[in-house]
Amino acid sequence: MTPPTPPRRRVLTVVVGVLVVLGLVLVGVGALGTAAPPEPAAAPAATAPPATAPPAGPATGPRQDPATGSPPVALDIPTIGVTGPVNSVGLQPDGTLEVPAPGPDYDEAAWYRGSPTPGRVGPAVILGHVDSAANGPSVFYRLGALRPGDRVTVTLADRTTRTFSVTAVRSVPKDAFPRLEVYGDTAGPELRLITCGGDFDDAARSYRDNTVVFARLVG
Repeated sequence: MTPPTPPRRRVLTVVVGVLVVLGLVLVGVGALGTAAPPEPAAAPAATAPPATAPPAGPATGPRQDPATGSPPVALDIPTIGVTGPVNSVGLQPDGTLEVPAPGPDYDEAAWYRGSPTPGRVGPAVILGHVDSAANGPSVFYRLGALRPGDRVTVTLADRTTRTFSVTAVRSVPKDAFPRLEVYGDTAGPELRLITCGGDFDDAARSYRDNTVVFARLVG
């Protein structure tokens, strides 16, 4: 099932603000007056996945390589009650990452199609909103409640599934986003789930941090 390890791939140069865009779109706690979404549990630094060797070329943003394999169409995370479709997003003309736009797909997860398809070598990236002023909690509202060992199952368009085990859940400042750890090459198939987190900045109308889930393929 596992394909031959592809040659080291290039990572597109994109400003760290790629994930800031996500925060600007997600209007949340300050406007809603609701309880803040769960934050990742504090864990020793040793539990975080190590940074990978830098890929060839600039390493400041998401992958640019064309994805191969069957794309994801559904996501199931029993621990936090997430079950639903997965759409896809790409890059905007200015090079920043797209996010689910207001409308029928806003509260659904989206796979970044510049990343590997789930189950292929490398980090497949799936993102989702945390909440909105209009509808409250969104698909990844409880992402920070995941813990190492929790399972994430992705269904692909060919009707096969890939199951990943969470290895780490981290809250990271948007101005210090660990780009290589999130988007860089990995030895095997991995998964990244990303949303906004931390405190909500009322003046900036955005969250200050990102919640990032790291997971590895187990089945």
